[in-house]
Amino acid sequence: MDDLVVVAGATGYAGRFLVRELVSRGHPVRAVVRSRARAEADGAHGAPALVGVAEWREGDVSDPAFVAGVTRGAHRVVSALGVTRQQADPWAIDYRANLGLLADAEREQVRSFLYVNVLHADQGESLILRSKAAFSQALQRSAVTHQVVNPSGYFSDVSEFLDMARRGLILVPPGHVRLAPIHGADLARYCVDRLDETGIWDVGGPDVLTYRGIAELAAAAVGRRCRIVTIPRTAVSAGVWCARRVGGRAETLAEFFAEGLGQDAIGERFGDHELGAYFRDLTAQG
Repeated sequence: MDDLVVVAGATGYAGRFLVRELVSRGHPVRAVVRSRARAEADGAHGAPALVGVAEWREGDVSDPAFVAGVTRGAHRVVSALGVTRQQADPWAIDYRANLGLLADAEREQVRSFLYVNVLHADQGESLILRSKAAFSQALQRSAVTHQVVNPSGYFSDVSEFLDMARRGLILVPPGHVRLAPIHGADLARYCVDRLDETGIWDVGGPDVLTYRGIAELAAAAVGRRCRIVTIPRTAVSAGVWCARRVGGRAETLAEFFAEGLGQDAIGERFGDHELGAYFRDLTAQG
């Protein structure tokens, strides 16, 4: 294939796997990154270094001057651009930066724009989810062919259970919420399979688990007996209340994660990477 694909958010967990999948299928990739040196190093949580990239664009995606022309000559855009734990404003990145990228794609008459969103964003009240939902809606209104993929959550999102397991105490949220986190490689394959389609898809990994089930997998991976403690609902609510008093990033993250603890996140079953094996691999790597 010779379709040039612009990948934004290329140094994140999902973005790194997307670049690898696109390159493996013969797509030239223009990686939009803040730092090429960081991009060419291994990522966190087992995400690969960026190799085989045809073109690099280094800069700040929130700067309109940098984004202008970044899609010129490209056939497609794939964006995994978004904020979770970073020190950044979700509205500035998840919405405005992606919107600037879409505006450039429209000017340059790019064929399609794939956006990696998140499951249930359209129902969210936190700033992160509202920012993602707002951009998803803008993309669907665009004349550019759209693909919106809503993953249930990444393996990287639950890797903190391993850190708790190593300490012998794992805290899990109340209730019996089920989720199906997906490995970055499986998500990338799912996304690239849909580059010639138009639509919106909810997707998750092959395993449907409760948070207690995830905790048990983490304990097994580290090979030690762990105490698994359920956090009272009142403690979750109190944590969000305190974060709102602090404001800023603390409030944004607390609201986002509290929302995720309150509803099932499953989607279409896809992929062959199992969470238990992923935990064991990370443990073996130290």
